[in-house]
Amino acid sequence: MDFSLTEEQRLLQESLARFAQKEYSFEKRGAIQALPEGFSREAWATLADMGMLGLPFAERHGGFGGGPVETMIVMTAVGSALMLEPYLATVVLGGGLVQRLGDEAQMKMLSMIAEGKLMLALAHDEPGSRWSLADVNTRAVRNGSHWRLSGRKAVVLHGAQADRLLVSARSAGKPGEQQGLSLFLVDRGAKGLSVRDYRTVDGLRAADVTLDNVELEAAALLGAEGTAYGALDWAMDQGAAALCAEAVGAMESLNAQTLEYVKQRQQFGQPIGRFQVNQHKAADMFIQTELSKSMAYLAAMRACSEDAAERARAVSAAKVHIGKSGRFVAETAIQMHGGMGMSNELAASHFAKRLVMIDFWLGDTEHHLDRFIAES
Repeated sequence: MDFSLTEEQRLLQESLARFAQKEYSFEKRGAIQALPEGFSREAWATLADMGMLGLPFAERHGGFGGGPVETMIVMTAVGSALMLEPYLATVVLGGGLVQRLGDEAQMKMLSMIAEGKLMLALAHDEPGSRWSLADVNTRAVRNGSHWRLSGRKAVVLHGAQADRLLVSARSAGKPGEQQGLSLFLVDRGAKGLSVRDYRTVDGLRAADVTLDNVELEAAALLGAEGTAYGALDWAMDQGAAALCAEAVGAMESLNAQTLEYVKQRQQFGQPIGRFQVNQHKAADMFIQTELSKSMAYLAAMRACSEDAAERARAVSAAKVHIGKSGRFVAETAIQMHGGMGMSNELAASHFAKRLVMIDFWLGDTEHHLDRFIAES
């Protein structure tokens, strides 16, 4: 099969590479990470001007009609520079669900996302749910023409930075049942909504969210009542495929940094890169990265399949492989850097942390292995 990029896709890749080189050096990333929001509004606006924020949306909604390959290209660039902006939360997960479930009025949010004027976050996981998609205890109760939401959400990626949250809640049924799940749009300033912001190990931002009788208009319901499970399952696969691409970008950068380091670091009067054991390790890192790239391609091409079983097998297979390979590359790079690899002053430690955390976002290796077996 021919996996060559088209001319437009190559131009997209080159534009992102120039952006990363100019705006996301390791030193600039450190300054961005120290900002109160944990990301750069200026960089976000630049991405909007470049058309990246509207890339996967239909043209009538201010987008460019991009597909899974374009998303893969963007997320690979995100990983290569360890970008901190909420692209996954806002564009891939939040925007993807709005595009899939929204009515015409709600679809107007997509053009706002594309312009960089609106940020979204998906608030789905709950304490103790362990990536079980239907294990939702948050309740949505009708109150006349309104809804009232009560419950807790855990580790909401960029939850405190989002203008609106997409909150999953059970409008019918019991925890563990697929039927009865609904999605609601909740403004961050809604009465009864509290958000606890914190930094994750890899430098991103997440939040724990509590909903205490949050009252919503009927128009806040996204899609048909009680039928959100299928869309959530689809969105999680889009997100997992995007994370696979991000991991590949991070692995490629970490490989390049490690190779440069072993060429420079001297021991016993010569560069440590001349030692055969280090050459073997570098080769193994390269092999695992190339294998992961192939799996990321597979995940990207299958993520949009309407055959849920086929999509689940491909995405989970990629997540399992890349979870293991990412950890291998991270651990080997740290080992080859020696004690310096553990210091925050060196970029390698930050790439290693991100690769380890990617394994945990949207389901870890064990979860996706069980899912792959169940769908096979």
